[in-house]
Amino acid sequence: MSAEEILSFIERFEGSFDMFHQVMQKHFNEIIQNLSLTWKKMKVEQKENSKLQGTIREQESELTELRTRSEELDRKIEDLNSKKEELTLETRELKSEELKITDSLNKPKLELENLSTKIDSINEKIIAKESENTNLTQKKIDNGNRENELKSTFAKRMDELEKQLVQLKQNNFFTSFLIAHSDEDIPEVDILAAIMQKGRCKLDDLKKQLDFPPIMAVRTIKQLALAGIINLDENTGTITF
Repeated sequence: MSAEEILSFIERFEGSFDMFHQVMQKHFNEIIQNLSLTWKKMKVEQKENSKLQGTIREQESELTELRTRSEELDRKIEDLNSKKEELTLETRELKSEELKITDSLNKPKLELENLSTKIDSINEKIIAKESENTNLTQKKIDNGNRENELKSTFAKRMDELEKQLVQLKQNNFFTSFLIAHSDEDIPEVDILAAIMQKGRCKLDDLKKQLDFPPIMAVRTIKQLALAGIINLDENTGTITF
């Protein structure tokens, strides 16, 4: 190979090397830019990763705290369930005691109601007896007043009868004879005595009052009426002097 060829080859080599160098430089620059971008991205991702790790640590810490709280709450729930069962048992016992106390209180209450009913009944009877006694007392007072009135009337009537008797003795011999023999068992005497006692009486009542047969009483009364000693109203059966 000649010198010219060698120089030509060297020139071409240099040209190719320059081109290669330019190309390599260009690729190297691109690689450096890419590396720089990648580094920046890695930095950003590293920061984000650090933040995420911090967040994860915080969340793990919170989760641990929540687990601790959950365990505490579970223990509290167990304690509450245990207390609930104890309170349930105590409530049942208290209800049983309440029922027993209620039953024991109801018995005196029923007895008290029965006693109240009996007392009310006795009070009603007492009130009725007091009212009855008041009525009886009033009746006694009325009867006493009536008795006094009857005694006064009877005394006045006896005075009148005595006067009539004196007059009859003076005016009628037959009547005087009957009165003189009033101790003897003579129907006319009993009839006249009964009429004198009442002053006025009914034929039927007089027949029941006399101690001899009604036929004899009616016959004797009619005879006395015919003799004018007594007055007999046959329509009403009323007998008077």
